[in-house]
Amino acid sequence: MDNKELLAEVKAKAEKWLGPQYDEETRKAVKAMLDSQDPSELIDAFYKDLEFGTGGLRGIMGAGSNRMNIYTVGAATQGLANYLKDCFKDLPEISVVIGHDVRNNSRKFAELAADIFSANGIKVYLFDACRPVPEVSYAIRKLGTQSGVMVTASHNPKEYNGYKAYWSDGAQMIAPHDVETIAYVNAITSVDQIKFTPKKELITIIGKDVDNMYLDDIKTLSLSPDSIRRHHDMKIVYTPIHGTGSMLVFDSLKKWGFDNVIHVPEQDIQSGDFPTVDSPNPENSEAMTMGIAKAKETGASLVLASDPDSDRIGLVVRDSNGEYQLVNGNQIVMIFLYYIITRNKELGKITGNEYCVKTIVTTETIKRIAEANQVKCFDCYTGFKWIADVMRNMESEGRYLGGGEESYGFLPETFVRDKDAVSSITLMCEIAAWAADRNQTLYDLLIDIYLQYGFSREKGVSVVRPGKSGADEIVAMMKNFRENPPKELAGSRIALIKDYSDLNCRNLVTGEVTKMNFPTTSNVLQFFTEAGDKVSVRPSGTEPKIKFYVEVRKDFDDKGKYEDTVKAAEEKISRVLKDLGV
Repeated sequence: MDNKELLAEVKAKAEKWLGPQYDEETRKAVKAMLDSQDPSELIDAFYKDLEFGTGGLRGIMGAGSNRMNIYTVGAATQGLANYLKDCFKDLPEISVVIGHDVRNNSRKFAELAADIFSANGIKVYLFDACRPVPEVSYAIRKLGTQSGVMVTASHNPKEYNGYKAYWSDGAQMIAPHDVETIAYVNAITSVDQIKFTPKKELITIIGKDVDNMYLDDIKTLSLSPDSIRRHHDMKIVYTPIHGTGSMLVFDSLKKWGFDNVIHVPEQDIQSGDFPTVDSPNPENSEAMTMGIAKAKETGASLVLASDPDSDRIGLVVRDSNGEYQLVNGNQIVMIFLYYIITRNKELGKITGNEYCVKTIVTTETIKRIAEANQVKCFDCYTGFKWIADVMRNMESEGRYLGGGEESYGFLPETFVRDKDAVSSITLMCEIAAWAADRNQTLYDLLIDIYLQYGFSREKGVSVVRPGKSGADEIVAMMKNFRENPPKELAGSRIALIKDYSDLNCRNLVTGEVTKMNFPTTSNVLQFFTEAGDKVSVRPSGTEPKIKFYVEVRKDFDDKGKYEDTVKAAEEKISRVLKDLGV
């Protein structure tokens, strides 16, 4: 299709949004796009329908079929409602939980979803205000509902919003429910199919009671209460970066016994505009700047943060030179699992029946830690719904110790089935107290883990390609990597290629091809070198980007040479990325 044909198709589609079934604000916005001399905004808003994918909806807010608005959210909700009514038609009552983050329009979209579910005869438990993602997952399980919705775009820029759908176990949906829900949502082709008139008697507001149950259950995760008592006054800086963390994280830390938690007042303010940061993502050092400044001002050695929907955790520690270092997502998961496994071992609770979970793009060092301590480590696809799938399959087979992914998400409990910054931040503070009992900082602890289990360094790089042309470019990049894979990376030959699109694992040394045991295929490629390095390549399922995950290994046997080892590893990562053309 050439540009003239595309524009004609887009205009015809947009003109339908000028009809009386759409509200005046929407009609006005669409008319302005149609009248504009520059058609780029119109094309981007209407060249496709915002896809309800396996992770739900996520997109820029505004008028148009490719935008987050009351009509795309309405269609998603109506489709999900129809699916639930078919799946659970034998139940006397179907119910859902709805939560939302602090983003602009999040409350509006959450209330809209509540209205539509109720209009379809489905009972709704709607949180009274913004809440963290993990508490919505918790409430689904605790209240025994059949589904749930979280209105959030996680750590995306302020222009975005999203809609995450959950199943009855509190996890995001996987097959068959994700695929079936998508089909039901796609069947909503007209605004007239959406039931907007609510049955208010079916909507119940929930809040503090669920908060208290959730915090009580988080308290059961403590493994070193004596360490907290000894270091209850350690200085901890925590920032919610304008998000939902302010609702519960401070309460959780207090409940565990920490009484010297330092606020970043400007970032306690809940705002969908995220006024103090360019992006509310604790992965980025810029988002941690104010927290670090507060730590320097107060002499705190620990800075923690959560993203707007409080499922991801950010961590900054002070090194041996007094400098503040951002800890990456791989290291965060590694510290958690090292601590949980070590403490369980010290408490005599390792029986050989324990397991942990990591995603395929997360550091292999975790697997070495687990297996050295007789703990099974499962690999799964990126995304916490896959960690939850392992938990579901292992429900009666083993004891879950924890699971995480390199994108700053960890889950130390089983009563939630999504990553949880509330419990993770609280537990990380306990780890700092436990390390202090050993005359260590978290920085010292990290180095000791590397000394014991081997050093690795990881880096994630995202190449953003927005719009239709960007989506086409990402497809072409993946095709090229499959047809013309690199021969070597940073001077080391490729020994193994794993292609999850057909589940083939090709050993380039022996020529052997084996099948990998995964529940479904995925558009992911991995290259393993003879030096033990790993590169993973995958398009994002929720954002217009292609992601590269690089992990390199280096020899490390001298604590005094840690900084030199890190520097050498960073240089090696740069060579790998150059070889990949990134």
